Amino acid sequence: MSGEAMMAMLDDEKARRSDYEISDDERRRARSRSLKKKAMNIASTRISHSLKKRGKRIADCRYASISVDDVRDAKEERAVEAFRQTLITRDMLPPLHDDYHTMLRFLKARKFDLDKTVHMWEQMLNWRKEYGVDTIIQDYVYDEYEQVKSCYPHGYHGVDRGGRPVYIERLGKVEPSKLMSITTVDRFLRFHVQGFEKAFAEKFPACSIAAKRHIDSTTTILDVQGLNFMSFGKIAHDLVMRMQKIDNDNYPETLHQLFIVNSGQGFKLLWNTAKSFLDPRTTSKIHVLGTKYRNKLLEVIDASQLPDFLGGTCSCEGGCLRLDKGPWTDPEIMKLVHIGEAMYLQKIKSYHEYDLEAELFAPKNISNDVSREELLPEVRKGASDLVHWIPPCDKNRTLYARQNRGKNGRSRSFLQCNNAC
Repeated sequence: MSGEAMMAMLDDEKARRSDYEISDDERRRARSRSLKKKAMNIASTRISHSLKKRGKRIADCRYASISVDDVRDAKEERAVEAFRQTLITRDMLPPLHDDYHTMLRFLKARKFDLDKTVHMWEQMLNWRKEYGVDTIIQDYVYDEYEQVKSCYPHGYHGVDRGGRPVYIERLGKVEPSKLMSITTVDRFLRFHVQGFEKAFAEKFPACSIAAKRHIDSTTTILDVQGLNFMSFGKIAHDLVMRMQKIDNDNYPETLHQLFIVNSGQGFKLLWNTAKSFLDPRTTSKIHVLGTKYRNKLLEVIDASQLPDFLGGTCSCEGGCLRLDKGPWTDPEIMKLVHIGEAMYLQKIKSYHEYDLEAELFAPKNISNDVSREELLPEVRKGASDLVHWIPPCDKNRTLYARQNRGKNGRSRSFLQCNNAC
């Protein structure tokens, strides 16, 4: 064979190999594009399906999964469902507020007027954003707490016969001038908001689990013995008014009953005048009592749950209002609270990548020529491209549906995150 013929044959063989390599490379790229497209389609389908389910199904009771009875009125349920659909349509229902009883409380506050309730809800969402309420439990440190308690005795102590937390204030022992020398109005209001958030994060859930039924309201006792309105002061009065506005606007229908004890004739006269301007539904919750209040309180609160200074038999060491006694201090109950919260968050995160990962591998979704191991990385990427999520979880409790990565970079489930953080 001549040299020219040999060279031509080698060139031809080289060309064939190049064509084969290019073809093989193209096949790999095409397969990769196919995997990516398949993953994006699956991620998109799952997200759309989850959002569709969220749009149609009414929110469950937050702790129904751990033996909490959730009895509902059919008419109220229809009202909540209509309200919920309106909020979803207007993009005003963050997943963490997608709760049946929360929406019901707002509807009750506006007498089931849908337009007024939507407006109230919108104002609440704006206030929470401006005030930084979603992270106030973790972010806000009230250093003067112990000093404030010494001149403003208040706190939670035990539960009533229905399992609701009992909140007590001894207004007659408040020292307004001393209080304002220790703290400021703004700092105290933030402390007040933080207390409400803790009630919804810890106290109400713990009481719900202990009583095995949904609880999101308190029985409150105001002891006004020794209260002098003349010495109460304008700043203290304004503080109380601002607290009431925050409560009414953003935490409606959380008062089950209010007992005002040790009230004198002057206070009773003032109340009889004021209640004529209030909604009858509100006044029906308020009981203004004199000094003979013990039997009335014992009708709704067991003596063992009532401090001795209010006629009960409890005398906690260090003072009943300092102990914070209740189901929320029981470690076993709080474990269930955290588990229940994690389970609830797993429901509302159904359109997040964790759910995509968990539900992806049904046989009908994957063709025979594609392995799960090949498709999973693409699905994760497809989901992260499709979904914008929110920042890292709290180190003590999983309060928010947030993406969290382990040290090896792999996604962790909410329960894993809760245990590891």
